[in-house]
Amino acid sequence: MEVEGRKVEIFFFPFVGGGHLIPMIDLARLFASHGVKATVITIPNDITVFQKSIDRDQQTGLDINFHALELPADATLQNVDMSAPPMTDTSILQEPFKQLLIHRRPDCVVTDTFHRWVADVIDVIGIPRIIFNGNCCFARCCDENIKRFSPHKEVASDMELFVVPGLPDKIELTRSQLPIFVRTGTEFPGKSMRAEQNSFGQVVNSFYALEPAYVDYYRNVIGKKTWLVGPVSLCNRNLEDKAARGQKATIDENSCLNWLDSKKPNSVLYVSFGSLARLSPTQLYEIACGLESAGHPFIWVVGKILDDKDKENCFPDGFEERILDSKMGLIIKGWAPQLLILEHESIGGFMTHCGWNSTLEGVCAGLPMITWPLSAEQFYNEKLVTEVLKIGIRVGSEEWASWNMERKIVVGKDKVKAAVVRLMGGGVETVEMMRRAKVLAEEAKRAVEVGGSSFNDVDALINDINN
Repeated sequence: MEVEGRKVEIFFFPFVGGGHLIPMIDLARLFASHGVKATVITIPNDITVFQKSIDRDQQTGLDINFHALELPADATLQNVDMSAPPMTDTSILQEPFKQLLIHRRPDCVVTDTFHRWVADVIDVIGIPRIIFNGNCCFARCCDENIKRFSPHKEVASDMELFVVPGLPDKIELTRSQLPIFVRTGTEFPGKSMRAEQNSFGQVVNSFYALEPAYVDYYRNVIGKKTWLVGPVSLCNRNLEDKAARGQKATIDENSCLNWLDSKKPNSVLYVSFGSLARLSPTQLYEIACGLESAGHPFIWVVGKILDDKDKENCFPDGFEERILDSKMGLIIKGWAPQLLILEHESIGGFMTHCGWNSTLEGVCAGLPMITWPLSAEQFYNEKLVTEVLKIGIRVGSEEWASWNMERKIVVGKDKVKAAVVRLMGGGVETVEMMRRAKVLAEEAKRAVEVGGSSFNDVDALINDINN
């Protein structure tokens, strides 16, 4: 794509948290594959994590690069483990980012909404600005209509169901499942309401066939200018990119894949709650008991623990030894090569916190899911998976809490076991969910191929920038 004989240049300015950083880098790689000169603006720490993937893209002829923002003397903005929370203040980057824009003047900037100061900087300079906030149209429709109509204020208790008005489907939620700032009618900390004002539009990591009624509703009823360009994770086509996506895995990918090779097709449950969530030792203990008693093979990525001082009490006595000796399970403490695992033929289900990246990666792998939302927009995503797409079952999570808060309600081992047995037991319900999931996976792949809906939206956005 060229403007007056030169390439269209787009800056991509991701947030420092892994759940936003990883898809934004994939987004930049995707646009580079459409002939754009793509520059990812970030901090030096992040460049070292992703440099090899970018090097491989450059070797294939793509015009994609990093630009590290120089921080003021003695200043630091660390993101060593990719779990920076959304409230992280990145304003220390404001002046170097502004000077870069003035010097380079790209045709457009795609910026994460969690950089709450960035709209003022870009708009003053007069460069078209596109928003990326990492979720899907369904979740945005739920959020918009709850804020617009306040149905949660009409119920008598936090556990009473209410219907989200105006949506294409009957979607019921409880007040306990809503973010605290939605319940109280306050603005989400770190997220500027001005971000959408004067923007050129929004890019969404989704695809039309996944949520067609909600894409149309978001565009035509709510009135948002939107391009669906995903699933962006599908730009990772080779083993190296999939294995190295994000941080270095804490398990050798070959040993992980060899363990999976020893299992029957569709027999293993993959369990992961993302890079940010911190579960309590009590909750981890219940998960361990539930997984073991369910009796199905599993890979469990145990992330950060809410109270690290009590980490010795996370598992029942002898749990890890029994799981290892019986070869029933594989426990990964830290970062896992999630794309490689999800795509393996032995994986038959995914227990997920319903973060949008994980949800979409599960869809791309054609997997039915056990939904366990925790925070952010994850309770909305659960409704999409279980009630609209009908490719998942609920474990019974009812309480929204921030990533660093201890939940009042613990999901017990009996509920964990019941969900695992139900999903992995091979019944008629599961077979039908898997069939639907496989259809969606094929739709996802078609969307990003030449002539697909997402492929065309990428080109449409580039043309819109040109004009």
